[in-house]
Amino acid sequence: MFHSPVHDEAVAEDRVPERGLLTVPDAVWAVAVRRAEVIGPLAEAGTAGEEVVEAAAEQLGISRRQVYVLLRRWREGQGVVSDLIPGRSSGGRGGQRLSAEVEAAIREVVRKHYLTRQRKTTAAVHREITRVCRTRGLPVPSLGAITRRIAGLDPRAETTARQGADAARSLESAGGQVPPITGVLEQVQIDHTVVDLIVVDEHHRLPIGRPYVTVAIDVFSRCIVGLVITLEAPSALSVGLCLAHMVTDKRAWLERLGIEVNWPMAGKPGELYLDNAAEFKSEALRRGCEEHGITLRYRPLGRPHYGGIVERVVGTLMEMVHELPGTTFSNPAQRGSYDSDAKATLTVAELEKWLALAVANYHGTVHGTTGQTPQARWVAGAAQTPAVAVANETAFLVDFLPVIRRTLTRTGFVIDHVRYFSDALKPWIARRGQLDRFVIRRDPRDISRIWVLNPEGESYLAVPYRTQSHPAVSVWEHRAAVERLRAEGRAQVDEEALFRMVEQMRTITDTARSTTRKARRDAERRRKAGAADSWDKPAAAGPPDDTLADGASRASASDTASVAPFEVIEQW
Repeated sequence: MFHSPVHDEAVAEDRVPERGLLTVPDAVWAVAVRRAEVIGPLAEAGTAGEEVVEAAAEQLGISRRQVYVLLRRWREGQGVVSDLIPGRSSGGRGGQRLSAEVEAAIREVVRKHYLTRQRKTTAAVHREITRVCRTRGLPVPSLGAITRRIAGLDPRAETTARQGADAARSLESAGGQVPPITGVLEQVQIDHTVVDLIVVDEHHRLPIGRPYVTVAIDVFSRCIVGLVITLEAPSALSVGLCLAHMVTDKRAWLERLGIEVNWPMAGKPGELYLDNAAEFKSEALRRGCEEHGITLRYRPLGRPHYGGIVERVVGTLMEMVHELPGTTFSNPAQRGSYDSDAKATLTVAELEKWLALAVANYHGTVHGTTGQTPQARWVAGAAQTPAVAVANETAFLVDFLPVIRRTLTRTGFVIDHVRYFSDALKPWIARRGQLDRFVIRRDPRDISRIWVLNPEGESYLAVPYRTQSHPAVSVWEHRAAVERLRAEGRAQVDEEALFRMVEQMRTITDTARSTTRKARRDAERRRKAGAADSWDKPAAAGPPDDTLADGASRASASDTASVAPFEVIEQW
């Protein structure tokens, strides 16, 4: 029997703080994840009878009354793991846990009836499991539970049993994971690549180099559900931006691009299938996905063909890019004597528009594997299992921003030589001796404000620079300024010297950008981020209890006028 390391009476509390993601110890978080695995499916099943509640209580090592409390929390909350943290709320939707007897019956029936050359359907297997469980006096598992267990079978062993060894070898060599994907957003693959194209800056229309693209594709429909163009190499932020683009309605984004195309694909993925790059294994991504009920899976090491679906679509996009002026082609041999710099004409914004149009065209083209257009397959799949879109992009993106931990002082927070302060911090400052280090999120594109997690885990609070006359800068500008100060022999870096150096470097960049590629790239990145002169200075953040519905801090009225919200910040 599983026993919680936290006192069981904590479960009896009513609703408590919502967003304790990163302040919760791993041991306590594991308890919440375990609870979600049992409570989530139980809540979705509808009315919970005495037998299933008793089974859940036995699995979790708590009383029946506490099971009902957890069910109420899950149903009244957002259906995430953080609703079930002992003593508070916690997030992530997990798989179902059944009794050992039921699991044994499932394994027996799957082995005898599913893993055979007769190749029975999942529905037929579920009917047989229902018959066996009723005969033995066991609770009947849902069709969804059986589907999840079949999806978790070893793909090669499953194909070998149902279709023979030859079929299994053929599927593996074709690239791509074999487990059956039966619905939209059940599995999404994400990957990055450098674009085979030289782009130009907005001001001088001169070359600034090759951007990067992060692409997310829905495996079931083959629709591209997320797309992000950056001037920085792939990072944890690229992944967060792609996820935010994936889960929200794209109409507002398309309007900002000034194009009219149909791109209805949006929603929260059930599983992300990723390679083993560092940006896909960050703490922010892991905890953010757990909070939102998104499973993370990684390609087997040494088996690159397992990510073949996303890699093929990226390759298709790059083949289309090769038709654009300024393309670098796939390699020097293919490029030959073509002068990519001299032919370059597209800015990052124009490339983004072109890619959006290309994706819309791709969605309307019959796919060679599925035999349908991606859009038609999406519509059919969404009719069976509707996609769950996220209404508040701000709150969602904050959950995936890079994480920093700092101690609160009387003058606020100090991060990389920069002080942040808001009057809203004063209640926390008064009892800072009782508080641990704070969890802070920071957008690398603009460090003029940070997002501080309430110590009780309720919400994020936006906290601006203490000296609000400082310009908004990116992490990359900040690091370059620190390096320049170190090179000048500064043993200590102070805030005023740091921002003076930023201004000097910007002046140099603005002067040199007509002749220097790096200077033009830096200036373009700053312009695309909406930093510096395009923003007013941030005002004091609102009170700690003024929060967004999804848990992110809502700025005060003065903030709304002065700080550009996430929804309208351009990618770079």
